[in-house]
Amino acid sequence: MLFRSHLTREYPNKLDHVMTGAGDVLSPSALHPVFHGSFDWHSCVHGWWQVMRIARLYPDLPEANQSCRLADEMLVPDKIAGELAYLERPASRGFERPYGWAWLLALHRELQRHEDQRSADAVKPLAQAFARRFHDFLPLLTYPIRVGTHYNSSFAMILTLDWTRPNDPELADLIAARSTGWFGGDKGCQAWEPSGDEFLSSALTEALLMSRIMGDDFPAWFNAFLPDLARGEPATLFTPATVSDRSDGKTAHLDGLNLSRAWCWLGIAKALGQGHPVARLAGDVAQRHLDAAMPHLASDYMGEHWLASFALLAIGPELEG
Repeated sequence: MLFRSHLTREYPNKLDHVMTGAGDVLSPSALHPVFHGSFDWHSCVHGWWQVMRIARLYPDLPEANQSCRLADEMLVPDKIAGELAYLERPASRGFERPYGWAWLLALHRELQRHEDQRSADAVKPLAQAFARRFHDFLPLLTYPIRVGTHYNSSFAMILTLDWTRPNDPELADLIAARSTGWFGGDKGCQAWEPSGDEFLSSALTEALLMSRIMGDDFPAWFNAFLPDLARGEPATLFTPATVSDRSDGKTAHLDGLNLSRAWCWLGIAKALGQGHPVARLAGDVAQRHLDAAMPHLASDYMGEHWLASFALLAIGPELEG
């Protein structure tokens, strides 16, 4: 009989740990030799992405050497083998799908950009395992998932695309085909958002994904998708979300929404080009969203265990692919 812990019932997208017997009642570090110690598995993964990206971009920071030394201890084959063992359990088919999958691929891509390739080589088998999951899952997903939380299809495919282009061109083609089939005909988006616990914009993540897929055809698609954006509609996309309680894990998601919207606005503007009227608005709108969120990266653990990664997406250089 399968059963879940109390925390899994309360936070099903956090632990995602189905227990099949007494052998599964283990400490987090035993179940996940690398990615433990934060609020959830995926936050550990993108926390590693964050510190390794900072270490590469800002090598003179005192913390950069510390991050790399810790990677030498943790991102090693025997510990990654433990993560793979958990993934190979029959009950782990949907573990961290698709959010954690995509962040693990983003972490591996970041490690590949480092001069020292030992960590990248160690993490490679785990990245390949999650890529296989995308290969299997995307053809089965009849409809895209448009919610602004962990299950969002567009966000996961944006991160995954950056990994696929140098590592798995067939998966890149599959993502392009599924994205075109799901979103290619979308017009007149109403952008009924945000909901009370979202950290992603369904509308803007879809648009950012299509900017990565469509190339020169993107502006025409975008003009039909959000035809009134240059006139300030839908107004919600211009308005930073209000966070009423940063000690509440769900409500704190809205700080992440402001950060991820800033990231999307800037990426979409770059794809549209300077002459597009929306591109001329994007900088100011993105800054308003950043101003609403950046002072609160460490206001409470419910946000501080993950918000800095989204801040780095928003203010750091674009993902290089």
